[in-house]
Amino acid sequence: MAMADAVLSTHGITKRFGAVTASEDVSLELRPGEIHAVIGPNGAGKSTLIAQICGGLRPDAGRVELLGRDVTGLATPERARLGLGRTFQVSALAMEDTVLQNALLGALGASGRVWRFLGAALGDRALRAQAEEALGRVGLAEHAAMRVSELGHGQRRLLEVAIALTLQPKAFVMDEPMAGLGADGSKRMTAFLDGLRAEAPILLVEHDMDAVFALADRISVLVYGRVIATGTVAEIRASAAVREAYLGEEA
Repeated sequence: MAMADAVLSTHGITKRFGAVTASEDVSLELRPGEIHAVIGPNGAGKSTLIAQICGGLRPDAGRVELLGRDVTGLATPERARLGLGRTFQVSALAMEDTVLQNALLGALGASGRVWRFLGAALGDRALRAQAEEALGRVGLAEHAAMRVSELGHGQRRLLEVAIALTLQPKAFVMDEPMAGLGADGSKRMTAFLDGLRAEAPILLVEHDMDAVFALADRISVLVYGRVIATGTVAEIRASAAVREAYLGEEA
């Protein structure tokens, strides 16, 4: 499949911080219907890569494309409105608001309308229905009136996915959705993401290798800011270069 068919792609993106090259000529593509995992040891540059894809950082060179459009110069909210759904490694939820209010804020951002007060959004039937449907899909409908601070860690991760869903994204970027979930939570999240790829492909940055091997159609391995290998699970498992990069620890 040609790069032009990719839903989301990076083309030679490079980012330096002083003498440190955090991303070096990184070209990746996310194809329709797939989960493309990005793995690598700590300090490999995964967070810097995500920030460039999602709009938090501008690359020094190269470009990011969404649905064939160059979005390198667009801010995060503009990329979200074009269909880039994002979940964060560190929770970005409003802890004192309710689950429904958090989901509504996501739907509001997607609509491009910004209300001064959330109360107006709560009264908007279409937005509310959108938020409630997303909560239902991740199994949080019955917790809609709870404060986010009262949710368990795994439920907060699911809420982040629900907020991303309200954007009706064309592509998801997920930063360690399994972090802190425990075995049962990871299984549930894995099953959910497995079904989600048909709706929108997922660029998955994840440390949980069981989840990566269970979910990924393709894996790219990032080491010191460079992609050293991209391939299927079987190809990555068999790669001597990958094993060497991980010093036999994870791969």
